[in-house]
Amino acid sequence: MREPRRVALADQVAAQAARKLRARRTRPAGAWAGLAMMGMIGWSVSVPALLGVALGAWLDRQYPGTHAWTLALLVAGLMLGCFSAWRWVDQEQRTMHAAKDGDDA
Repeated sequence: MREPRRVALADQVAAQAARKLRARRTRPAGAWAGLAMMGMIGWSVSVPALLGVALGAWLDRQYPGTHAWTLALLVAGLMLGCFSAWRWVDQEQRTMHAAKDGDDA
């Protein structure tokens, strides 16, 4: 029968070896990955805003009135884009924390 101290040490060594193997398989994100993430966030905010402006301008031409559809849909597009970007960043952060917690186990 093995001593409890030796079992604990063997478990720690096995966990450390598993972390090293996972680290070798996965490469750390570099500068290009950071730029790509910023670009993704920028596009996810700007595309809905531009679509809102385009739809609003079309509505203003087709149905002239007292309401400025362009401004209203620009704001709605920005809100939708910001919410989408926030949700995407939150999901990525949760994934990173889950992977980090999995490495510590």
